[in-house]
Amino acid sequence: MDQRVSEHAETLVDWSARIDSGDDVVVRVGEGAHELGVAVAETLGERGANLLACYDSDELTRAYLRAHDGNFDSDPAYEREMYERADSVLSLRGTRNTSATADVPDERTQAYAKAREEIREARLDTDWVSTVHPTRAMAQQAGMSVEAYRDFVYDAILRDWESLSEEMAQLKRILDEGSEVRIRKAGDATDLTLFIDGRTAVNSTASVADDSHNLPSGEVFTAPYDTAGQVVFDVPMTIQGTQVEDVRLVFKDGVVVDWEAATGADVIESVLETDGGATQLGELGIGMNRGIDRPTGQILFDEKMAGTVHLALGRAYDACLPDGESGNDSAVHVDLITEMRTEGTTIEVDGEVIQQDGVFRWE
Repeated sequence: MDQRVSEHAETLVDWSARIDSGDDVVVRVGEGAHELGVAVAETLGERGANLLACYDSDELTRAYLRAHDGNFDSDPAYEREMYERADSVLSLRGTRNTSATADVPDERTQAYAKAREEIREARLDTDWVSTVHPTRAMAQQAGMSVEAYRDFVYDAILRDWESLSEEMAQLKRILDEGSEVRIRKAGDATDLTLFIDGRTAVNSTASVADDSHNLPSGEVFTAPYDTAGQVVFDVPMTIQGTQVEDVRLVFKDGVVVDWEAATGADVIESVLETDGGATQLGELGIGMNRGIDRPTGQILFDEKMAGTVHLALGRAYDACLPDGESGNDSAVHVDLITEMRTEGTTIEVDGEVIQQDGVFRWE
């Protein structure tokens, strides 16, 4: 086994999830993540934690959803209680086919998501962390050799997280004190204003200690309560197993009022039709992980790429909200990414430019 797999497992268990002896841990092992699953199991054993491993496969999901009539039982108790009783949930993604679910009917996917809302909330109430193990399918999707892709993945994951945390804290302070964020791009007429006063930005350090739940991480994100203007997402994405490119969204009073997509329009339409909250933004995220220098089709990496901004349609994270306040609610949380390293792009907070052409003012 590549030594970096063991280092990945140790970073996940110790830095990200902060697992202690006696913790009850659910580990969801993707179909291509067996090696990482073994390393995580060994690390959990060394820490004295309790392990429940589950097989998490896109191909199994496809088979089930295509065969089902779509009338799903709401939040089966056996699955909900598994998460309610867990201290931590570790999701080890590692697909063998990045388009495995592409032929699942959209209405079936929507119905399944709506029928699992309490289960999703129970999982999100734990110290959950998602990570990725490099597979051949993911390397192919990224247009890279397996060896090059492994190097890319571990460069993004095995970082000095304490040092990166200190740098990202500068951006968190700016967003916490700010009221309006404006994103402008000269090349595609992107001009979007997001209203964030009263919201709390999360310094996403890849650790649950900072309400950060992805490894790799390396972003600062918050939850806008209103949005106006338009934005073009020019970084290709894979959503529900389908390639999506050049999505344009127009917002008025916080709601999508017009949209188009050069590729994958049916998927965007399906997302927007999920429920009322799917037409509003639940997240504004700014990527700061310089170990990620190119899009790969995997959102866990691409949204953290330095010099990009991502916006999520759907659910807002509670960590960004004041106590007692509800943010945007939805059965989905779908990220879309726009490139900020091209000439004539800026991020402004309350009228002050904090990033230009992908470079922060303190760099």
